[in-house]
Amino acid sequence: MDVELRASDDDRQRVVADLQRHASAGRLTLDEFSERAAGAWAARTFGDLAAVTRDLPADPVLSASPAHGLRDLLVVFAVAVATLILLGLLMAATR
Repeated sequence: MDVELRASDDDRQRVVADLQRHASAGRLTLDEFSERAAGAWAARTFGDLAAVTRDLPADPVLSASPAHGLRDLLVVFAVAVATLILLGLLMAATR
């Protein structure tokens, strides 16, 4: 891609969304994210946008997928339900 081509608002927004994913993954601090996002919004060319993300991996994949988080939540819920049932049985047995 020609680094001298002008970037569009959609291009800038995609870069800021990538920066948000990198910040969520712990690769950027809040200050670094703010600074880079400001640079992305001020970028005029694709070269300017590339400079904002040059030291970051190309594909900002989060370490845990949403399905993995849902599975963990279901496990916690199942443990809580089992605990309540056992406590209920214990209380009924001691009466």
